[in-house]
Amino acid sequence: MTARALRLLLALGFVLAACSASAVERPTPEPMTAPPIAVVDPPRTAPTATPSASPVATPRPTPTPSATPTPSATPAPTLPPPSAFALDLYEDGDFVPQHTFEWCVGASIQMAHNLVSGEKRASREDQAALWELARSHSVDSFNGANPRGWAAALNEIGLGPYEVVSIPDYDEAVRAAAAAMRATERPVGLVMWRGRHAWVMSGFESIGDPAVHPDFEVTGIRVLDPLFPHGSGAWGSSPQPNSLLTPDELAGQFVAREARRWSSDLGTGHLLVLPASG
Repeated sequence: MTARALRLLLALGFVLAACSASAVERPTPEPMTAPPIAVVDPPRTAPTATPSASPVATPRPTPTPSATPTPSATPAPTLPPPSAFALDLYEDGDFVPQHTFEWCVGASIQMAHNLVSGEKRASREDQAALWELARSHSVDSFNGANPRGWAAALNEIGLGPYEVVSIPDYDEAVRAAAAAMRATERPVGLVMWRGRHAWVMSGFESIGDPAVHPDFEVTGIRVLDPLFPHGSGAWGSSPQPNSLLTPDELAGQFVAREARRWSSDLGTGHLLVLPASG
């Protein structure tokens, strides 16, 4: 083959190759992309609290209630030891004799007045008027003045309050009389001779002050008997005015009242016309 024929063959092959390239469209390769990634919602979880930036409050301690103190018993006051005590209301001129054998209550009212007042009452006329006053207040008294009328008359003339008290036990009656006199500084009426006569208690002596010592002991009783100086053949002589009698001496004439037809509403113990705190 000549060189010219070879050059022609080469040229023809080149043209054929170009024609083939233009006649057939090669597919354009698609750009490669990453396969889609499936997005799956993550599982829901409880939100986690974000710690606050503020300081955590320290819980307050619960107060423990303190025990209420049990009040201690107040100790009883210590009393001073009992010693001799005396109260005497009597002054010269206080004694008044009864002007008749019936007017012992009238005379006793006069003496009670004199013991608590600076003014003295002693006349016969005044004694008669006081006896009539006590008699007017005495019910079922066998035409006389009984202890209730005596107390009522003392109240009416402004010396009260007085009340009639009956106490069966002799020692308790004497202690009650002393305690009432100490509390009021007024005399006590003593119903003597089983309810037949009237005396006035003007003072007393004791071991222990009745206002301080509940267990005081009466050792002496001062008395005024309006029948002095006569006395009684049945009951004994009348003591000197304001005499201090021992409890045993007083017991000989201060005897419990017996039951009677008259003044039957009165008690049958030892009768006192007793001052009370007003």
